[in-house]
Amino acid sequence: MAAVQGGMVDAKDEADIKTEPASDGFGNNHANDAGLLSASPGSSAAAGNNKPAAGAPEDQQTLLAVLQFLRKNKLSESAEILRREAGLPEEVLDPKGSDSAGSGLGSGADIDGGDASALLSRVTVSTPGGAKAPTKVAGEDQPDVNVVLSAYSQQGDPALYEVYYSGLKKFIESVLDCHRAELSQVFYPLFVHMYLELVYNNHEGEAKAFFEKFSGDQECYYEEDLRILSSLTKKEHMRGNETLLDFRTSKFVLRISRDSYQLLKRHLQERQNNQIWNIIQEHLYIDIFDGMPRSKSQIDAMSGSLAGEAKREANKAKVYYGLLKEPEIELPLDDEDEEAENEEGKPKKKKPKKDSTGSKSKKQDPNAPSQTRIPLPELKDSDKLDKIMYMKESTKRIRLGPDNLPSICFYTFLNAYQGLTAVDVTDDSSLIAGGFADSTVRVWSVTPKKLRKVKTAADLNLIDKESDDVLERIMDDKTASESKCLYGHSGAVYGISFSPDRNYLLSSSEDGTVRLWSLLTFTCLVGYKGHNYPVWDTQFSPYGYYFVSGGHDRVARLWATDHHQPLRIFAGHLADVTCTRFHPNANYVATGSSDRTIRLWDVLNGNCVRIFTGHKGPIHALAFSPNGKFLASGATDGRVLLWDIGHGLMVGELKGHTDTIYSLRFSRDGEILGSGSMDNTVRLWDAMKAFDDLETDDFTAATGHIHLQDNSQELLLGTYMTKSTPVIHLHFTRRNLLLAAGAYNP
Repeated sequence: MAAVQGGMVDAKDEADIKTEPASDGFGNNHANDAGLLSASPGSSAAAGNNKPAAGAPEDQQTLLAVLQFLRKNKLSESAEILRREAGLPEEVLDPKGSDSAGSGLGSGADIDGGDASALLSRVTVSTPGGAKAPTKVAGEDQPDVNVVLSAYSQQGDPALYEVYYSGLKKFIESVLDCHRAELSQVFYPLFVHMYLELVYNNHEGEAKAFFEKFSGDQECYYEEDLRILSSLTKKEHMRGNETLLDFRTSKFVLRISRDSYQLLKRHLQERQNNQIWNIIQEHLYIDIFDGMPRSKSQIDAMSGSLAGEAKREANKAKVYYGLLKEPEIELPLDDEDEEAENEEGKPKKKKPKKDSTGSKSKKQDPNAPSQTRIPLPELKDSDKLDKIMYMKESTKRIRLGPDNLPSICFYTFLNAYQGLTAVDVTDDSSLIAGGFADSTVRVWSVTPKKLRKVKTAADLNLIDKESDDVLERIMDDKTASESKCLYGHSGAVYGISFSPDRNYLLSSSEDGTVRLWSLLTFTCLVGYKGHNYPVWDTQFSPYGYYFVSGGHDRVARLWATDHHQPLRIFAGHLADVTCTRFHPNANYVATGSSDRTIRLWDVLNGNCVRIFTGHKGPIHALAFSPNGKFLASGATDGRVLLWDIGHGLMVGELKGHTDTIYSLRFSRDGEILGSGSMDNTVRLWDAMKAFDDLETDDFTAATGHIHLQDNSQELLLGTYMTKSTPVIHLHFTRRNLLLAAGAYNP
């Protein structure tokens, strides 16, 4: 019954939308377009008739199907009420008259009075007005292929599909250059939906010919999607196919200027090209902007994701990207340290150097969230000691720049036999951990200080708890070793993360769990079960306590170490969540996905506040700049993209790597961005120059696009090759020495 109720709602919505003359079917209302198109070209909305029955033939079919269903289930009273409201003749409810009633309505569809189930498949057609079809049938876990694909049952003549597509192609190739690039965006989603429509209606021969003829015209970055599509040649193949369900249930977003859009609309109406128009109305969301049409390079920079570009609305919410004010720690200072305190005042992890006015001023950054926006753990005494150490270290930090590049120290894992899957280094660079495909996690000490466990309970009772060095006494020297191995997972370990206080380590695995390990006892404290599939990445918040995980189930989850259930579930990606990162102020989480988009989520309410599109392959690396204003992302396409979080725009593209980028890290003061890749290189980029060259006036919020300079070579400061070691982790120490890690691949 769920589907039918959904259908009724859809039918009503559709009727409402069709009677509004100012709506063009894309959800964009323009008073001046009313004369052009009040409903889809094929439907004749009779003037002066305000009853829902006067809509398109699909309305009639939907109503008839619902009436049939009600009658079949002996709900004749409801059927009668609905019939009266819809203004349909009485013979519609008469079983004998239903055939003639159906054909009398001129819908051209075969309506069989006895077989309501055939009609019911049409009930959930998603309406051209933009109302979504329900994608779940009650009581079923897997979306039913008939419900999800029901829109494909409105078929035209299969032989004409090639003619329609060729006609549109010819038209778009003949328009002015300024419009051609924009209108060409329509090709790919149209091609996919027309192909799926042919396959769904069992026209295998025509579908194959259509695919072979036009698949070569699509942009190269859709190659992988087209490869999957080419394997769908029968209706049965569609059941349970993830790519297809994504495409069918999410509208493909195109951003087109008003002039280009009017051209397209006029052409389709003149040609009475209903088949293409129906697909555009049902499956595409056209985001119309006023202003100059975009150039091919501007469009290419932003396109490539599974569901087109992000709607401009998606990036309008306010984001508090500023940093939280530093807790004030009183410490006795000698002369040398006093200067340090003047120019310092830094948080624990990946935070920027503040200038002398910044740390002393009591004023809060206007772009920062309030200190209490999300509850953060209180500083313990050990944290304060660590902060003092941190400030002292920072005074010895090397100031980096184009003329002063960091030294790079590379940790090579030997004999790992391609089994190293994740690496992390503690903030003070004293420990390094590796996750392996054999389901183990190994921790090494990088300093001469060996790893020791806490003594047994019996031995701890003998210790004088009041002594000054009690923290030293509780450690058992007999267990000292350079490395420890942690066993517990039952699948490859894909992500690991140290807590800021170095007491805990998180690991996420193919077995669907995230585990929290104690670095005092080297045992597993908790197993967090929430993901049903492999968990690709996990990361601690810069303040500890909270952590985030993302996996194959397409969602990211926010956890707190003392809760075994997630606090927030971030759902919205159309494919695996491959990497996760906390913003330096811990109020936001960024996730990168195989759907080739990056999303920024608000920890407070779980909302998605930014969607960034532009990568042409799955995203595997993310890094926030230390001042919290920018985000860098790396993917299998070998490009590093830079994003302005406040404005929600792409502001730079760094080209140079020839393979997947697996790690990105900003230096401690944000001057340099390091990137590590499967092409066995570490590259250093001038981040200051990349961001300083930006003219904020370029950010025209109206059109939401700026012209990217192709200046990768000027920004590239150095390329450092390894012998044969893919780089999977980068880390800047507190003094700005760059540590890199990877497994030797003979």
